[in-house]
Amino acid sequence: MNISKVGLDLIKSFEGCQLKAYKCPAGVWTIGWGTTEPINGIKPHEGMIITQQQADELLIKNLKGYENAVNKYVTYSINQNQFDALVSFAYNCGNGALKTSTLLKKLNAGDVQGAANEFLRWNKSNGKVLNGLTRRREAERKLFLKEEDEMVKNIKIKLNGIEKDVHAIEKDGHNFIMVQDLRDEKIQIGYDGIPIIQVKA
Repeated sequence: MNISKVGLDLIKSFEGCQLKAYKCPAGVWTIGWGTTEPINGIKPHEGMIITQQQADELLIKNLKGYENAVNKYVTYSINQNQFDALVSFAYNCGNGALKTSTLLKKLNAGDVQGAANEFLRWNKSNGKVLNGLTRRREAERKLFLKEEDEMVKNIKIKLNGIEKDVHAIEKDGHNFIMVQDLRDEKIQIGYDGIPIIQVKA
């Protein structure tokens, strides 16, 4: 699973983008969209400046590691909103924090509500509650608990060799199409770039 635009926008809204290196509230040199990792082998430092394109590319590149961590550590089935919230949390707090957190333990045990409430505990830096972190954790918790919206869209399929446009419902990253009069072994579904459906007479 990969982060969606909703998750990306959430991270951007709280990180903000600074093209000149600065010290975050925890005293760590940071640049771009909250990047603290080395850029071309050089850690963010006083006086470092990057372009907007570099900042955007760094965010996408750096998020891969956090996406991989969520995919690896979470064993309970989650939806896109929950994944996005967890990637935002890991990006801000670190993969190590996610791995050892009670949040993760509760989620993997199936206690979704309990896991959601754990977000709110992570609002301190150096032992001090920060309003910005409180707002971020509240936003992540809200997204984590939000039901995924169903979106109706048009997709292409091949029906008995003929390409057709049909309506589909997109949910949890999958497309669902309605097939009427479904009978055992009457419909065969394959994939060749687009779904291929064979309907037997």
